[in-house]
Amino acid sequence: MKPEFMVRALQLAEKARGRTSPNPMVGAVIVKGNKIIAEGHHEKAGSDHAEVAAIKKAKGAAKDSCLYVTLEPCCHHGRTPPCTDAIIKAGIKKVVVAMQDPNPLVSGQGMTLLKRAGITVLRGLLEKEAKKLNEAYYKFVTQKTPFVTLKAALSLDGKIADSEGVSKWISNETSRLRAHEMRNVNDAVMVGVNTVLKDDPRLNVRLDKKGVKQPLRVIVDSSLQTPPGARILHSHGGEVLIATASGDEKKARELEDEGATIINVREKNKKVDLAELMRELGKRNVLSLLLEGGAAIFSEALKEGVVDKVALFYAPIILGGASRLTGDASGRSLAKAMTLDCVSFTAVREGGKARSENFLVEGYIRR
Repeated sequence: MKPEFMVRALQLAEKARGRTSPNPMVGAVIVKGNKIIAEGHHEKAGSDHAEVAAIKKAKGAAKDSCLYVTLEPCCHHGRTPPCTDAIIKAGIKKVVVAMQDPNPLVSGQGMTLLKRAGITVLRGLLEKEAKKLNEAYYKFVTQKTPFVTLKAALSLDGKIADSEGVSKWISNETSRLRAHEMRNVNDAVMVGVNTVLKDDPRLNVRLDKKGVKQPLRVIVDSSLQTPPGARILHSHGGEVLIATASGDEKKARELEDEGATIINVREKNKKVDLAELMRELGKRNVLSLLLEGGAAIFSEALKEGVVDKVALFYAPIILGGASRLTGDASGRSLAKAMTLDCVSFTAVREGGKARSENFLVEGYIRR
């Protein structure tokens, strides 16, 4: 096993980030004589899987080769035929798999079929990297809910707005561009209705490049306060879904007339039950969700345990005031503080100017 070949397969898989839902990102390379003779990746749901794409590019030269693939080859009929059939037919003699597929339709069975066909199967090369690549898919398959990233821009003292509630702009332009990149690779972006009322956001992707994907835009609005004239309902972007616990049919019709989809979610503590909403989004094949605000929904999402990861853009300013990241006034004791794992710190400069430098802090909520 040579790690460099799996590294290449992972790089290929990464090309389709945000484009393969509800499928995983997968990359594959075919090696013969210690040289890559063909490579492929899964571009989108319904297209050839990575293994098949690579085999087709090999044009018959895959016989007696070694296949490196980031995820266990599938062995069931979905939108496309089983990859195991194509691998066996191509005459590949060895398959190196980074990680086992958590999907119960495949899990372990794909590798077993290949072994029964006389193919040598090795598993575990760069498994940690492969699991991180498909962390959203892994959660979706095992829990039927999306992988949630909480994203916010803050001052150094943890405030998301000034004393008058103004938040535009705490972060620098480069950070905001990066936030649009995050939207571009997530299946959905979500805010609470207070953010809609205060900021009137569009929540779309505004990037000057080809291949932009507009995510589903979700508003958590327990009592249907979203104005029919809100910009989110009248701007270019993905479908707008409003999750509510309200039974006000008149308000619902008004919003539906403006193009919104209304879904009723059960109530919890006079609010939309976020755990139930996550299950509803899972049913809609939402694998990844970017939670963008504001304080009330941040607090509720953290309390209900639906957040998996945080991405916090810190600006070198101190605001004071009361607009904290979360609206939970009671706070937590040190003994019960939420802890982040695998924390990273990235400098985000604006035009190379250290003066306007932001810092992106990312980490995973410890369970």
